[in-house]
Amino acid sequence: MFPVGVQVYSVRDVAEKDFYGTLKQIKEMGYDGVEFAGLYGHAPAQVKEWLGELGLAAVSAHVSIDDMLSDPDKLFSDYALIGCKYIAVPYLVESRRPGHEGFEQTVKEIAMLTEKAASHGIQMMYHNHDFEFVKLGDKYGFDILYESVPGLATEQDTCWVNVGGEDPCKYLVKYAGRAPVVHLKDFVMKDRDVKSGLYELIGIKPTERQADEGDFAFRPVGHGVQDIPAILDAAKKAGSEWIIVEQDRECLGWSSMECIRKSIDYLKQVNK
Repeated sequence: MFPVGVQVYSVRDVAEKDFYGTLKQIKEMGYDGVEFAGLYGHAPAQVKEWLGELGLAAVSAHVSIDDMLSDPDKLFSDYALIGCKYIAVPYLVESRRPGHEGFEQTVKEIAMLTEKAASHGIQMMYHNHDFEFVKLGDKYGFDILYESVPGLATEQDTCWVNVGGEDPCKYLVKYAGRAPVVHLKDFVMKDRDVKSGLYELIGIKPTERQADEGDFAFRPVGHGVQDIPAILDAAKKAGSEWIIVEQDRECLGWSSMECIRKSIDYLKQVNK
C-alpha cells in the first residue's frame, strides 16, 4: 500500500481562500500528505506547524524553473524547513521544451539545480507533460533529459505519458529506482489526434484551435480511461515511495474538493 498525497493545485480555488482549512479537509478525506504549488503567502514555518498539527506529510513541491533559478538557496532551504524531500520542475514554456532553442540550456540549468537541491537534502524531480515525447533523432526529449542529468528523478504524470503516446506502466518500470513520486491523473479523450488547445484546459495560454470538454477532460482517479491498478503495480516494481493525486480541472459539475474526495475514495479500494 502506497501513502497517498494530493497536489494542492488540484484545489487551488479553495486553498487560496483558506489554506489551513483546505489542508484540514485533505487530511480528513484520508490523504497522507500534500504536494505544494505555492504557499499562498504563508511563511514556511507556519506551514510546517500546520502540517505537524494535522498529521500531514510534506512530500514535495512544484516550483517553476525561473523561480528556482532566481534564488535557489533560499527556495530549497524554505521547502527543506517545511519537510519536503522533493522539488519538481512542473512545466516548461515552449521555448524551453525539447525541439526548441532553449532546451539544451534548460537541461544544463536543471543539472545545476539538481546539485544545488542535493546540498539542501532535497531530490530534484521533473514533472512531465506530453510535449517531452517528441523525438530528437531517435530518442524522446524525455529520455534525453534523464540521460543528461543522472541525478534527476522522474515525477511521471501518468496522464500526460499516456496522452504523449506511451504506456505509463512501461515508463515507470523503465525508470525503476528513479521514480520516487508518481502522479495519478485520470482523463477521457475522444480523439488522440486532437492535441492543440489541451493546455488551455489547465489555464495555460489559449491557442487558435482550442480543445474542449468533448475532446479531452480530466476525471477523478478511477473515473477515466487509465488502468490505475496496473499503474500501481508498475509503481511498486519501480520502487516508488508516494503516489500523488492531481486533477488539473474539476469536471461533471463536481467541485474541485469533490473530485479529490472521489479519487481518494477510489484509491482506498485498490491501493492494497
